[in-house]
Amino acid sequence: MIDSLTTTRCLLPDGVIAPATIAWNAGAIGEVSGTAMAARLDAGDMLVMPGLVDLHGDGFERQILPRPGVSFAMEIALAETDRQMLANGITTAFHAVTYSFEPGLRGAATVRAFMAAMRAMRGALGCDTRIHLRHETYNVDAVDEILGWIAAGEVDLLAFNDHTPPLLAKARAGQSLLRYIERSGLDSEAFRALLLAAGEREPEIPEANRRLADAARMAGVRLASHDDETVEMRAAYRELGCTISDFPKAAAPAADARMRGETTILGAPNVVRGGSQSGGITAADAIRDGLCDALASDYYYPSLLQAPFRLAAEGVMPLASAWALVSSGPAAAACLMDRGSIAPGKRADLVVVDDRVPDLPRAVAVIANGRPLLLDAGSLTMRG
Repeated sequence: MIDSLTTTRCLLPDGVIAPATIAWNAGAIGEVSGTAMAARLDAGDMLVMPGLVDLHGDGFERQILPRPGVSFAMEIALAETDRQMLANGITTAFHAVTYSFEPGLRGAATVRAFMAAMRAMRGALGCDTRIHLRHETYNVDAVDEILGWIAAGEVDLLAFNDHTPPLLAKARAGQSLLRYIERSGLDSEAFRALLLAAGEREPEIPEANRRLADAARMAGVRLASHDDETVEMRAAYRELGCTISDFPKAAAPAADARMRGETTILGAPNVVRGGSQSGGITAADAIRDGLCDALASDYYYPSLLQAPFRLAAEGVMPLASAWALVSSGPAAAACLMDRGSIAPGKRADLVVVDDRVPDLPRAVAVIANGRPLLLDAGSLTMRG
């Protein structure tokens, strides 16, 4: 049984990368010594880092619907997503599932099937997988159902999405909505009619949001706003109790959130690609300016492992500080104080990283809750 690991390079809680031997029992780290000693797993001079904590990942949607009109069973999709996350060092994940008024990938039938599959599979997944429910605010008919999930303890993070207004503007102007139509399964006219009908529900949104926010706070569920565009938007969601700004679109709302001690999350793909794919702020610049507490995989799981190395290579911040954006930072934002660093009493969530090719770091071992779930035997030495 693998219950200890040694390396000449371990990221310690004080931000120093130094030799260490780590031992764990029953899923918790018991001892971290300051020297590299004999252990069941010898990582040599590879990096040993805290497991990645992903607060917002929706890459699982590509496993469910890899092409328009081509879907796979939810259980297959979730199992494959679990393997992909672990292969990229992610040991805690919040699946960002969007519940919208539109049918198809983000509609009621899919979300209900997703929730049922998560209920059935949670104990079988290697990654500690949780639910970040993204409520599309115009989907007011779903409020009672979401309240039931909150009461049942099935929602771990609740975010308010407001993606509908720009789509309404396009629909009213007769502009193309092809991207959204494809994932809904409707024809063009039916989708446009559905969208316009949803727009008529706008007066109901404030009360619906208040009910959801009140229930989430009572249940101890963290609240987030998504795509904050202005300081005024951030302030409005703050009044609801949203202490997380998830992917702020501009520097001003991000700075406002940070000034008030709130959490800002940006996308790791933004770091890896060198900019936002949706016209938002550049993550590396925001990080330089102290406007980011956590990075999330968003739509691409490999980006979460790559991003800290990219930030270090570009001189934005040292690797140890950059790693906090994908480990201790998101763990603190989710109030998961039992993980995010390698210290006695913390969850034994560890990732061994081969960084010999600096531009292409890869996970060669992943320990999740004390269980070795990924082992590249050719890169490591095992004893006993």
